[in-house]
Amino acid sequence: MAPPLGNDPKEASAEEKKRGASRRSLLAGVAAFGALGAAGCSRVATASGKEGGDLLDRLKAQGVVRLGIAGEIPFGYIDKNGELTGEAPELARVIFKRLGVDSVQPVPTEFGSLIPGLNSQQFDVVAAGMYINAERCEQVIFSDPDYQMLDSFIVRKGNPKNLHDYKDVVESKAKFATGTGYAEIQYAVDAGYKESDILIVPDQVAGLNAVEAGRVDVFAGTALTTREVVKKSRKTESTKPFAPLVDGKPHVDGGGFAFRPTETGLRDAFNVELRKLKESGELFRILQPFGFTKNEMTDMTAKELCGG
Repeated sequence: MAPPLGNDPKEASAEEKKRGASRRSLLAGVAAFGALGAAGCSRVATASGKEGGDLLDRLKAQGVVRLGIAGEIPFGYIDKNGELTGEAPELARVIFKRLGVDSVQPVPTEFGSLIPGLNSQQFDVVAAGMYINAERCEQVIFSDPDYQMLDSFIVRKGNPKNLHDYKDVVESKAKFATGTGYAEIQYAVDAGYKESDILIVPDQVAGLNAVEAGRVDVFAGTALTTREVVKKSRKTESTKPFAPLVDGKPHVDGGGFAFRPTETGLRDAFNVELRKLKESGELFRILQPFGFTKNEMTDMTAKELCGG
């Protein structure tokens, strides 16, 4: 089993970085942590010996499900009004309502603490748009992904260095930046970029600022976050989304909800409702306000992304 992620995303292993430890966190919602974080101090009841777990039954009885979030726009965060929002919490509201659980309660934490917090019973489900990868699948079980994601760059207007993938970055000797703990670190290294030369910044906002100020030529992030952050910039643009290479093959990431390994019953019930939302088109309507496009909708499964 891969070691659990620590509180500092920089402590993630090289394999964890490679397989999807991306999108580390904007600080949105941190101010609300004091008011809401206390929810993480009490623990949910432990799982029973029932095959598949009885968590769904207990959540129905309680009428509330605790969601582990990481304060990351647009995936799961507390807004300026102190309200829980983001693509994952909004989707969770709909699905758990259908499962007979009327209320959701946020438990804010650091991204690197989501899996340890889930497995130590501090909350019931991770609702943070977490990338599904083989290392994480050794520690938790995932729903099928509710979205897929490609990479993209923030570059200066007109893309003067003609940067469209990591190979271009290496060949042009461009000054390269990405975020703390992002999968894009390993993608660049795999393409031949020297890791010690990468400028690591907190998030895509800092990456945008670095490109605008000329400190770097390019910032790498997800297609969603890069296109959203450049909307108000007069100096930069985002490049066309592309699939990074992993083991020489194009790789598409997918994000979903994480559950404790004993709670297959809840995961399976969640997947049934998620599938219905995909088939009806309602999933896209839920995610669209957070910047998702139809290109980010997916029929991939957690099994595929876990490598099984």
